[in-house]
Amino acid sequence: MTKKRTRHTPAFKAKVALEALREQETIAELARRHKIHANQIYTWRRQLVKNVTRAFEVPEGNGSDASDREAELLQKIGELTVERDFLSRGLGRSR
Repeated sequence: MTKKRTRHTPAFKAKVALEALREQETIAELARRHKIHANQIYTWRRQLVKNVTRAFEVPEGNGSDASDREAELLQKIGELTVERDFLSRGLGRSR
């Protein structure tokens, strides 16, 4: 009989890894309490330490993405204005 693997949420992994970093309990105690293997806790703790700098990084390109989007929208507004004016002249209306 095979046992189905348990998928842990990122929030659970972070919680266990932080508990392991605090060192208030041993890894064995944490493993027993959370019913997971101690090696898994060591792996999650290592991943947390390795990726902790990402929490303080500023995402690059936020300003340029917004200005690119603004330029794209202004171009679209111009196209729609020209199209509206062309069609209104074709229908004999004056603007």
